[in-house]
Amino acid sequence: MHIGKKITEQPSAFNQLETLSIKEILEGINGEDHKVAHAVERCIPDIQELTNAIFPNFSKKGRLFYVGAGTSGRLGILDASEIPPTYGMPHDKIIGMIAGGDGAIRKAVEFAEDNKDLAKCDLEQYDFNDQDALIGLAASGTTPYVVGALKYGNKVGAVTGCICCNIGTPVSQEAKFPIVVVVGPEFVTGSTRMKSGTAQKLILNMISTTLMIKIGRVQGNKMVHMQITNHKLIDRGIRFIMEETGIDRTQAKSLLDNHQSVKKALDAYYGQGTG
Repeated sequence: MHIGKKITEQPSAFNQLETLSIKEILEGINGEDHKVAHAVERCIPDIQELTNAIFPNFSKKGRLFYVGAGTSGRLGILDASEIPPTYGMPHDKIIGMIAGGDGAIRKAVEFAEDNKDLAKCDLEQYDFNDQDALIGLAASGTTPYVVGALKYGNKVGAVTGCICCNIGTPVSQEAKFPIVVVVGPEFVTGSTRMKSGTAQKLILNMISTTLMIKIGRVQGNKMVHMQITNHKLIDRGIRFIMEETGIDRTQAKSLLDNHQSVKKALDAYYGQGTG
C-alpha cells in the first residue's frame, strides 16, 4: 500500500488546532477516542481467533511475545510487565520486545525499527520456538522490525498474530492471525500514539486478561495470584479473603500474613493446602 494512502496518515478531521480553546481540544480528542471502542468491537471475531490459537500451547509451556517499535513496542512491554504482579506469573511467560532494546523504552533509537533482521536476533536470544506465540504490534502495519519478527515466527512454526491500524499491510499479510483495527485519522495528523495506541492497548488487555482467566489465575472475579508487594495490595488481598470466606478482617489478615498469597490463604482456609 502506498504510504500516502495509509489511514493512520490521513489528515485529521480537525484543522487549525492551535486556534482552538483548551476545552475544544479536549472535547475533540475525547470525541475521537469514542470511536476506538467501536473499532475494537468490530475486531472481536479476529481477536477471538488469535486468542484461541495462542491458548493451547500457552496453557502448557508456551510463551507469548509482543514485538513492536516506538509506541507500539512500549505498549507491548507495558502489558507484559503487568502480568507478573497482577497474576503472579513468571516474568518470562509474556515477553515484550522493542526495536532497539530496553534503552528504546524511554528514548527513541534511530532507525532500529527499519532493521528487518534485528528481530530474529532478538528472538533467538530467548530460544523462541514452535511452542511460542508472537504478536506483532505496528500501527502503520509496515514496520520492518515487526515484519521480520513475523517472518521468523512463521519459519519456526509459531502462532503469529498482529495488531495494526491500516488495511492490506505487510504486517497483516505476514501474520497468520491478523487483527486490523481501523480507528481512522488521528486528532493530530499521524500521531498514532493516540487512537491507534489506545486500540492496541485495549486489545492487548483483552488477550492477556482472557489468557490469565482461562489458565486459572482468576477466581470468581478476583486476582487471587497477585503479588502482595505494597500496602494497597495487602489491603486488597485481605478484602478478597473476607469477601470470599465471610471471616473478619483480623482472621483474613492473619491468613494472608501466614501464606503471602490470596490463593494459598483461601486454600488453607478451605483445608486444601495447595498453592
